[in-house]
Amino acid sequence: MQRKHPESYIILLCLSVLYLKTVWSCERFGRFNIPSWFKQGDIMIGAIFPVSLKETISISTYERDSVILQPISNTKTLGRFDLRSFRWTHVMIFSIEEINKDPVLLPNVSLGYRILSSCASPTSALRAALALVSGLEEISSTSPCAPAISALIGESGSSQSIPVAGTFGSFQLPIVSYFSSCACLTDRVKYPTFFRTVSSDYFQAKALAALINHFGWQWIGVIQSDNDYGRSGIMTFTEEVKKFGVCIAFVGKILRTYPMDKILNVVKIIKQSTVKVILAFTTEGDFYPLMTEIVKQNITGIQWLAAYGWITAARPSTPEIFQAFGGTLGFVGQKVSIPDLKPFLTSISPYKDPSAAFVRNFWETVVGCRPVLPGEHIDTETTIKICTGNETLMNSEDVFFNVTELRDAYNVYKAVYAIAHALHELLFCQPAGEKPPKTKQIMCLFQVTHQLQRVKFRNQFGENIFFDKNGDPPAYYDLINWQLVNGQVQHVTLGHFASVTNSAYELNIQENDIVWRTGKTVPISLCSNVCPVGTRKAQIKGKPTCCFDCIQCADGTIANSTGRSRSKITVTVVSLLGASLSLATMMIFIHYRETPVIKASNSELSCFLLFSLLLCFLCPLTFIGRPTVWTCMLRHTAFAVTFALCISSVLGKTIVVVTAFKATYPGNKAARKFGLAQQRIIVCSCTVMQILICILWLKLNPPFPDMVFRYSNKKIVLECNPGSEVAFYAVLGYIGLLAVICLVLAFLARKLPDNFNEAKFITFSMLIFCSVWITFIPAYISSPGKFTVAVETFAILSSAFGLLICIFAPKCYIIMIKPEKNTKKHVMGKI
Repeated sequence: MQRKHPESYIILLCLSVLYLKTVWSCERFGRFNIPSWFKQGDIMIGAIFPVSLKETISISTYERDSVILQPISNTKTLGRFDLRSFRWTHVMIFSIEEINKDPVLLPNVSLGYRILSSCASPTSALRAALALVSGLEEISSTSPCAPAISALIGESGSSQSIPVAGTFGSFQLPIVSYFSSCACLTDRVKYPTFFRTVSSDYFQAKALAALINHFGWQWIGVIQSDNDYGRSGIMTFTEEVKKFGVCIAFVGKILRTYPMDKILNVVKIIKQSTVKVILAFTTEGDFYPLMTEIVKQNITGIQWLAAYGWITAARPSTPEIFQAFGGTLGFVGQKVSIPDLKPFLTSISPYKDPSAAFVRNFWETVVGCRPVLPGEHIDTETTIKICTGNETLMNSEDVFFNVTELRDAYNVYKAVYAIAHALHELLFCQPAGEKPPKTKQIMCLFQVTHQLQRVKFRNQFGENIFFDKNGDPPAYYDLINWQLVNGQVQHVTLGHFASVTNSAYELNIQENDIVWRTGKTVPISLCSNVCPVGTRKAQIKGKPTCCFDCIQCADGTIANSTGRSRSKITVTVVSLLGASLSLATMMIFIHYRETPVIKASNSELSCFLLFSLLLCFLCPLTFIGRPTVWTCMLRHTAFAVTFALCISSVLGKTIVVVTAFKATYPGNKAARKFGLAQQRIIVCSCTVMQILICILWLKLNPPFPDMVFRYSNKKIVLECNPGSEVAFYAVLGYIGLLAVICLVLAFLARKLPDNFNEAKFITFSMLIFCSVWITFIPAYISSPGKFTVAVETFAILSSAFGLLICIFAPKCYIIMIKPEKNTKKHVMGKI
């Protein structure tokens, strides 16, 4: 079969289009009425900014006149001028001019731009993108063919970027957004050519959830933009906070085009709710109408958390809004100060370039008067102040000219430079800085996209610029706190959230410097207060898990002020303390094994005993938590076997002491017959006997978790049923038998005449052991519910501590405190 070449199809398609254009030449019916900036260059970059929220909608209808369709256009106008987006536009123009002056980055190649306004509308954004790609918005109407763009910078809102990226991804047009943070845009199947210089909301959701968990807020409210940005962000955020047990009281939905009655409904929800912490995951344009209404109705005492979309916006950052929103916390991108940008911004003037888009709106907003050009008619009835022509921006203190803390504008700057570096590597086949060849290659859009995915460089601010496989930059946020300084709202950086590894993140907060809405104390946001001692949580039907009533505890239960059993913590601490002491004692015995005191006490059996005590101290840990089949079987059998090993070791030591002193009588060979082998046999055989009893117990009628009603008619108690009572008391009886034998033998040898008589220490330990377990039986039988477990763990821990202290404390005292007595003469001396 003959091989097909895709290149031939592309050439054929191009020739077909050229032929059709020659035979059936077509002409444009009209032009989109979209304000624009244009500058010719060898390579063109398109951009979309929501400079004006004044949306001009053209509705075209067509009437047939003979054989020609005649367009009839109607227009509808909405909106306002957006100063922040106007600065983004000029940051892009400044960046391109800076690159064109750079002799290294794109030598002998000039970048041009074509910038349109989207009015923050998805339909207008798509219309602007179509105009940029098709070349219909070239300033010169007589130009036969406007140059095609090689990349597109935009859009600001995620709802605007979604249709643009979804439409032009199939055509391999690379799109780099500076503000669209929706996590949905990471889908490389739907948006294969989408990149961004702002971190994804996936990471912002993680940062916000980590912040909420850090301050222990369990009951929060949420306000979201009712669009893709808000819905996707809150969905990701909800998944993250659920991991920390946080409950969301309500979700209010707003949008900048919503009528006032919907805004008032959200205000009503906020006033009726008990939450003290509210997250506003919205854009500035969507949230501002609600902010003004909250200030108007004097709703205070709420700690606000802000999304990236509005935390540093200039319009709401006023002393009036601060009355209700002071102390707001939120995450934003890294800030920088771009050199030489301020002179560029202050050079903007309607007299310098009267045809520049929106320059008159800018002048009226910043200067406060309407510029009048030579030959222009002045309306005598206007109420707006007319400029004299002598106004200047050089000494203006407007926030527009503050270039020391650029964040969103810095994202625009990075987007332009990322495209420039991709173009450099595509044109010259090498990183910027190396000597370029004299020839340039022909570019295709998919090649620009490919190079953008691979681009990696360090910019003049020391930041590494690159994109991951989803087109996202590395995650990094500054934590911002709204503070009032000298009567002005300042966005103070008090921490950061950043990725440290592939799946780990780090949150740093300067807590002492945070200004809270409630003052200097961290606000508390709980649906229900913590239950006091003697009460327990009772879930309220139809309410989230964070909302509960506190009712009296039923008989046989233990509760404390935190709602968790304090006895569990106590048991854990005491168990680990005993295990640590046993391990430390074993280390001492191993280290000083050649000293007389250790040799006299039989070092091997002592280590056996210490190891068994270590296991005994760990046994109570199996009694903690919800009983299961495995824990019920483990807690009883582990206790039985470890204590059998422990008492067997004590029995071995006791027999050694007795036989050792009998060997002092002439002709007695007992000591020689009871050597190391015999000692091991006694320990192993006594322990194996207990193991056999436990195996039969587990085989015939093992312990199991059981729901018990007999303790209270108000509550079901889940406890471990021993299964076979006979087997349970059999293992106790066997341990008791070994303990009694030890006690009798040690008692008989208690008055042997050496200075270091171990028999009396064993006697004291066995007296404590037997006393504990004799009192355990009646207490165990009469204790209901959780007290049964408490009695058993107390018996285990107290008897284990008795053995450890009585047998090993005197030896450790001599070894560590009185080393001068650790001699053979003292040990063997007579009283």
